[in-house]
Amino acid sequence: MAIQVYNTLTKQKEEFVPANPGKVGIYVCGVTPYNYAHIGNARPPVVWDCIRRFLRYRGYEVTLVQNFTDVDDKIILHAKQSGEDPLALSARFAQIYLEDMEALGVETATYYPKVSEHLPEIIEMVQGLVDKGHAYQVEGDVYFAVDSFADYGKLSGRPLEEMLSGARVEADQRKRNPMDFALWKAAKPGEPAWESPWGKGRPGWHIECSAMSLKYLDTGFDFHGGGSDLIFPHHENEIAQAEAYCGTKPFVRYWLHTAFITMSGDKMSKSLGNVVTIREACARFTPKAVRFWLLGTHYRNPLSFGEEELTAAAHGLARLETARDNWRHLLSTPVQADDEGAGVIPSIPELVASCRHRFIAALEDDFNTAMALGMLYDLVREVNKWALADDFVLTASRQELLAEALAVLEELGALLGIWFAEEPAATGLSDDEINSLVKQRQTARDNRDFNTADEIRDTLKAAGIVVEDTPQGMRWRRV
Repeated sequence: MAIQVYNTLTKQKEEFVPANPGKVGIYVCGVTPYNYAHIGNARPPVVWDCIRRFLRYRGYEVTLVQNFTDVDDKIILHAKQSGEDPLALSARFAQIYLEDMEALGVETATYYPKVSEHLPEIIEMVQGLVDKGHAYQVEGDVYFAVDSFADYGKLSGRPLEEMLSGARVEADQRKRNPMDFALWKAAKPGEPAWESPWGKGRPGWHIECSAMSLKYLDTGFDFHGGGSDLIFPHHENEIAQAEAYCGTKPFVRYWLHTAFITMSGDKMSKSLGNVVTIREACARFTPKAVRFWLLGTHYRNPLSFGEEELTAAAHGLARLETARDNWRHLLSTPVQADDEGAGVIPSIPELVASCRHRFIAALEDDFNTAMALGMLYDLVREVNKWALADDFVLTASRQELLAEALAVLEELGALLGIWFAEEPAATGLSDDEINSLVKQRQTARDNRDFNTADEIRDTLKAAGIVVEDTPQGMRWRRV
């Protein structure tokens, strides 16, 4: 089945057809690194990490570009307040952001371009827009003339007059149109600045993404992503300046936008002050639980952050991980001979095949990770009814079926990135040490020394280790 994606530009689902057969180019708007990234900043990269994994699964060679806006008013302001060099401050928080992404199991992008490292490309693009009559200079500033681009507003779907009445635009009598936006800003005392044909200055916000995406992906690339708050003005302006500069369209074939994360009903944002950083969330709920929560709602639907929601996500993830561990444990036990009482269950092969089919279909339908997770729950529920029954006996035929179910669970879970390794809890206990304690507990129970068995169980629990007694024996897991 073909992959269907909801294109913000056309306001409908469309069949995905790559610009170049077998290859996919993705540009995702990154963060402005002036402070610790909040949990809302984690949603686009986690979503695109899953999309990238799935596209690779489908055989595509994927190039993913995610920028850092390391030249910005907010960076300059925070640098002045801290007495730090603006580029040093942004580099420090960019590195912290990358560490947060690694904690969430997000694979490294192909490229992480920074504004400060792409001034030649940006200046060349601004000059090209001036030469083509799409931009004009005023006292060292350069503005894009929105009147020169007939399609302005096609992404947000609003006419220029409506955008003007509803927009918060900076009053500047030098502009030909209040909606004209800055491509280049003249230098101000104490701010970073670079030489240009219009004097020393720095880029405006929107030009960076157009210049860098064109450099790494060329015009007409496949996907451009980001939060829905970037549709206007950022992505609208990107389209205008890129298509005006290149003289061709489309600049991007498919625009995908993730919805807001809310807290107590309000959009989470630093400007509102209602933020929880990625690090705070991961410390409270573990990185795996945070990632699982982010994927539990379709990317185009709003997502609520709260204790109840994250706790439910942690329990949902534990359900899948426990099943995975239980099945692995069963497969490690001795195999007994087949007999009439241990006949195979004919529905298991069909169940496994159906789960894979419906899981893939969910991701083909606009990358619906929430629906895909539901398929994993179905698989776990039905296999557990069979494999965790008290009278279950592992025979050669059942071993084959259970191994197939486990392989599918692990394969599909990997497409969502939910099996990534976390740092072990700070227990100081290695797996071998835990196994030794578990064996000591089993020996104590066999000897009916229940006080010692309980003491070992409590010691392990305090170290973040849960011990479970199952019909197939004792097993443990980290929490």
